[in-house]
Amino acid sequence: MHDLMHLTHSWVGIVSLIIFVVGYYFIASEDKYHINKAKPALLAGTGIFMLIGIYFALNGLDAKPLEHEVEHLIGEIAQIFFFLYVAMTYIEAMIDRGVFSALRYRLVSNGYTYKKLYWITGLLSFFISPVADNLTTALILSTVLITIDKENRNFLVPGAINIVVAANAGGAWSPFGDITTLMVWIAGKGAFSEFLFLFPAAFLGWFLTAWLLSRYVPDGTPPFHADEKKVEIGEGGKTIIGLFAFTIFTAVLSHQLLHLPAMWGMMFGLALLKIYVYYINQSPTPTHLNAFSWIAKIENDTLLFFFGILAAVGGLHFLGYLDYFTELYDSLGATVVNVLVGFVSAVIDNVPVMSAVLKANPPMGTGLEDRAQWMLVTMTAGIGGSLISFGSAAGVGVMGKLHGIYTFSSHMKYAWTVLAGYILSIAVWYLQFIVLHLG
Repeated sequence: MHDLMHLTHSWVGIVSLIIFVVGYYFIASEDKYHINKAKPALLAGTGIFMLIGIYFALNGLDAKPLEHEVEHLIGEIAQIFFFLYVAMTYIEAMIDRGVFSALRYRLVSNGYTYKKLYWITGLLSFFISPVADNLTTALILSTVLITIDKENRNFLVPGAINIVVAANAGGAWSPFGDITTLMVWIAGKGAFSEFLFLFPAAFLGWFLTAWLLSRYVPDGTPPFHADEKKVEIGEGGKTIIGLFAFTIFTAVLSHQLLHLPAMWGMMFGLALLKIYVYYINQSPTPTHLNAFSWIAKIENDTLLFFFGILAAVGGLHFLGYLDYFTELYDSLGATVVNVLVGFVSAVIDNVPVMSAVLKANPPMGTGLEDRAQWMLVTMTAGIGGSLISFGSAAGVGVMGKLHGIYTFSSHMKYAWTVLAGYILSIAVWYLQFIVLHLG
C-alpha cells in the first residue's frame, strides 16, 4: 500500500489540493460566474484522480491500491447516484400527476398565511426525514414550496433554509434519516434506541433556527383567486404516491434485512413504476403516461455534482488529507473535535468525513462516554451540513429545485440562524448525555 501521509507532501498531493480549493471556490461562486456547480465539481473530481494515475505511472508504483480505491468509490457513488435517480423520477412523476399542485391548492385555498405555510413545510420536513431520508424529504417539500409561490423570494429563501435544516435535523435522530447515521449504526457505534435519544437536541436546535428565520418571512397570503379552478390529482397519481412510499420501504428492507444496497430497493421501485405506467397505457382510459419524460426532467446537474464532489473528496482521502483531522482527538479531546466535525462536514461533505472518523476509530472514552461521543459526532456531522447550502445532500437537492433562488449567497445571509441552532443542539446533547446521563 502507498503511504497516505507521504502523498500529501508530494506534487500530486499539493496540486490536487489546489484543484479542490479552486473548484470549491467556483462552486461557492455559482451566482457570480453563472457556472453551474456540477461543472467545477465534475472537473475537480475526475481531474484529481487523473493526476493521481499520472503520478503512479511516472513513478512506476503498484496501481492496485488506486484501482481498489476507485472501484470502492464507484460503488459508493453509484449507491447515492441511483438512489437519487429513482427519488427524482418519482418526484417528477408526482409533479406530472398534479400531486404537489393539488397540495398547494389545498394549503392556499384554506387561506394559510406565508408564516403558517412556512411552519407546516418545516414540521413536515422534520418528521418525514427520519423515515424517508433527508434528501428525498427536502426534494419533496421544496417542490411543494415552489408550487405555492414561484416569485416571492422573501418567502422562498427562508422556507428553503427551514426545509434543509429540518430535514437534516430530523435525519440525525434516526438510522434511516441520513447516510452518516446509517454508517454509524452499521458500524455498531450505537444501538437503534440510542439514536432516538438525539430527538430533543435535534428538534430544539431546528426549532430555534426556524423561529429566528420566521421573523424574515413576509406577512400576507400567497396569490389566490376565488375563481381559481380546483386542482385534483390526475389519474394514477395516488397510486404513484403509494408506489413511492413502498419504494422507500423496499430500500430500507433491502439494506436492513436482505443485505443489499438501499439503491437496489429503489431501482426495484422504479421497475414497479414503469410496469404501472405500462398498465395505465394499456387500459381503455385516454390517459397516456411516459416514464422517460419524467426521467428526462430530473435534475441531472445535481446528480453530476454529487458524482464530482464525492470523487474529489475521495481523491483527497486517498492522498491522505482526511486522516489529518482524526489526529486531533488526542490533542483536543473528543468533544471539541466532534463539534468541529460539523463545520468540516459543511465544507467538505458529511459522508467522507464520517467515513474518515469511522476508519480512524479514534478513542472517545470508555463505556457510556464513548457511546455519547459517537452520538455527538453523528448529530454534528448530520446537522452541521446545514451551515452551508451545499454542505448536505438535502441542501444540494434544494439548490437544484430552487435554481437561482436558493443559492450559496442567499443561504449565507441567514447562516447565523443555523449556527445558533447548531450551538443549542450541542448544548442540549451535553446536558442530556454528559450531565444527566440520559442516553
